[in-house]
Amino acid sequence: MHPSSHSQQKPRHLDAETLEFAQEIFQLVRSGNAEALQPMLHIGLPPNLCNQRGDSLLMLASYHGHYDTARVLLEYGADPEIRNDLGQTPIAGAAYKGDIDIVRLLLEHGADVEGASPDGKTALMLAAMFNRVEIVELLLAHGANPHVRDANGIDPLDAARTMGAHDTAAQLQLILH
Repeated sequence: MHPSSHSQQKPRHLDAETLEFAQEIFQLVRSGNAEALQPMLHIGLPPNLCNQRGDSLLMLASYHGHYDTARVLLEYGADPEIRNDLGQTPIAGAAYKGDIDIVRLLLEHGADVEGASPDGKTALMLAAMFNRVEIVELLLAHGANPHVRDANGIDPLDAARTMGAHDTAAQLQLILH
């Protein structure tokens, strides 16, 4: 399945029971209930199921900081590169939220360290902007490009400086000069 093909599919009309079940699944993920989710995945629940905004189950687990739920989804084949309708990836969501364990987990399962949103922002830029020193270090260790620029020509160091993220600005300054 192409990462953005879910948003190009013809809408289907689902019955109320199916819609209610889908909402329950998304709520399990948002609340981090890996124990209830795992048996459903085991019997065939698609691990790449997406909601009406294109957020995959993995995106929701990653963004909400539910490590065990993200791990279970990845073990059942969830794709760490499925982007939501805004073009955001799970690793970008985890970097934004400051969850190094989930960033590490996603990298271990093939997440693209350079995957950028449509505006060109990478996980490294988000981590730098929000002063996530350990995540910046982890992303750089996995090959993130500190020279990359977003659609506005801003690099991670500029982004950190603009947001007043002094620690990551100093960290990137040492690497770049």
